[in-house]
Amino acid sequence: MAESWVNSAERIGSDLHLELSSAGSGGRRAAVVRALREAVRDGRLAPGTRLPPYRSLAADLGVARNTVADAYAELVAEGWLTARQGSGTRVALGVSAPPPPSRRRGGSAPAHDVPRAPRTALPRARGPRHDLRQGTPDASSFPRAAWLTSYRRALQQAPNEVFGPGDPAGRIELREALAEYLARARGVRTDPDRIVICSGFAHALRLLFGQGAGGTLRGPLAVEAYGLGFHRELLATAGVRTVPLPVDEHGALVAGLGRERGVLLTPAHQFPTGVPLHAERRAAVIDWARARGGVVVEDDYDGEFRYDRKPVGALQGLDPDRVVLVGSVSKSLSPALRLGWMVLPRRYVGDVLAAKGEREAWASVPDQLCLADFMASGSYDRHVRRTRQRYRRRRDRLVEALAARAPHIEVTGVAAGLHAVLRLPDGTERSTVEAAGRRGVALDGLAAFRHPETGTAETGTAVTDTAVTGTAMTGTAVRDGLVVGYATPSDHAYGAAVEALCGVLPPP
Repeated sequence: MAESWVNSAERIGSDLHLELSSAGSGGRRAAVVRALREAVRDGRLAPGTRLPPYRSLAADLGVARNTVADAYAELVAEGWLTARQGSGTRVALGVSAPPPPSRRRGGSAPAHDVPRAPRTALPRARGPRHDLRQGTPDASSFPRAAWLTSYRRALQQAPNEVFGPGDPAGRIELREALAEYLARARGVRTDPDRIVICSGFAHALRLLFGQGAGGTLRGPLAVEAYGLGFHRELLATAGVRTVPLPVDEHGALVAGLGRERGVLLTPAHQFPTGVPLHAERRAAVIDWARARGGVVVEDDYDGEFRYDRKPVGALQGLDPDRVVLVGSVSKSLSPALRLGWMVLPRRYVGDVLAAKGEREAWASVPDQLCLADFMASGSYDRHVRRTRQRYRRRRDRLVEALAARAPHIEVTGVAAGLHAVLRLPDGTERSTVEAAGRRGVALDGLAAFRHPETGTAETGTAVTDTAVTGTAMTGTAVRDGLVVGYATPSDHAYGAAVEALCGVLPPP
């Protein structure tokens, strides 16, 4: 018969659940030894865990203090625990469960368990030596001190309701801060009531097109011929058919829009080719949306980062009733925060809120308050300016290295954003990506972002866009290339990463 005990351990503020079995010999001390050893064995007490003082544990178990003290001493002697003055008694580092007792024919199990010698820690799964994949900012650039200051201030000023069920629209403090910031920095025209907080762009797509949205938006949906396959898969799962739009040096060829119900664009910085949508095409896509009653979904994923060009305002500013703007802090701060926003035409707000449900289930409310303070205090602007300069220096270093080591490689899309596109000789993309992998360099080939139906679109009817190019365009030119992110590596590792990249590029 086992007795279950829970130790409140008030002196250290932790609980310890032990089961003292009456079976076996040795009395209470042996029962405590067996219970502690079993807790370590099955992982409930991990290496390094501090145990309660023996006085506290003895009081909770209803045994004498010396009983627990002797049990601790026995386990220290066996190597299960360690004891150090000022540090308390802890589970020994590296200790693991012993193998099950061997049972020979005609024999019996050993009378006492003995611990296996401390094992060497298992090696962690190693990532690439040089990570030049797109999409992730330098984790070391996160503004920890300023974020902590905003977090403390936000929590100190937070009303009690903050710690109850969250409003699916998001905290009003954040929506007000976003309305001010987006108007000032991105040319967005909105008010807080038309902003809905989400956890990022993928979450926004689920809310806009998912079955739970009650048909807020429907397909078919035109998308750029180059983009994130994850987004296309998400849309396909929701039953939305995507139709690729050719892309050239002026962005998506929106003259190819037809009977689609909407279009998904990255107008400030086409992903991944890196070009902004031409001004005449920006006007043309708004005209199409008005004439067709369609909607434009604008992915404003890195609009803050521009280097050699004038700021490109959000497309939403041209017609707030026809454009859904989606943004997040994944590039500017960290993808770990899971904070994003949708700026919606007023007619869609109710449907999106209904899709979210009665309570906020995605975006942490304290994090929302912190971001609101971070923006209102000016810390967000200061952080963006610092990281903009940091990434510009990295961009320059990459371009200079390529000019010196591989002048035959054309570099495009570097006026803004956190990645560059390297044009390769035809037929060399796959072998270059594989060679980079063997050298420990992680990067993406341009083909990884191509819509699977792009080839079909290229052989179809020509798309005429004489207003911009003066010629009839037949579609996206399928060229070999690399998408190289220059934001992810830390400063001390960036030089070696660029050097390794140059070493795997194909010769002229």
